[in-house]
Amino acid sequence: MVAPSAWASHILVESKSEAVQIKDKVNKLKDFQKLARKKSSCPSGPKGGDLGWFRKGRMVKEFEEVVWSAPLNSVSAPVKTQFGYHLIWVHERDEA
Repeated sequence: MVAPSAWASHILVESKSEAVQIKDKVNKLKDFQKLARKKSSCPSGPKGGDLGWFRKGRMVKEFEEVVWSAPLNSVSAPVKTQFGYHLIWVHERDEA
C-alpha cells in the first residue's frame, strides 16, 4: 500500500516568539509565502516555504503530527522540532 501524501509549506525560525509574531501577520497564503521568503531559514524559503508533496513518514514526528491534523489552508501554531520552530501551511492531503 502506498503511504498517504500531503502538500505543505513552512516557515522555519529560531525562536517561538519570532514564530508567534510571524503567525500574527498571516491572514492568507500570499502573506505566508511572502514571510517565508523573508524570514525562513529553510532552503525552501525562497520558494515561499513550499515543500511540495511528500509521503507520510518522511518528516520529523512533531512536524508530521501537524501536517496530518491541522485544518487545510490555514497557518498552524508554532511547532518545535530539533530544527527550530515551524509554522506550517497544509495545502492538500491525499489520504487514499
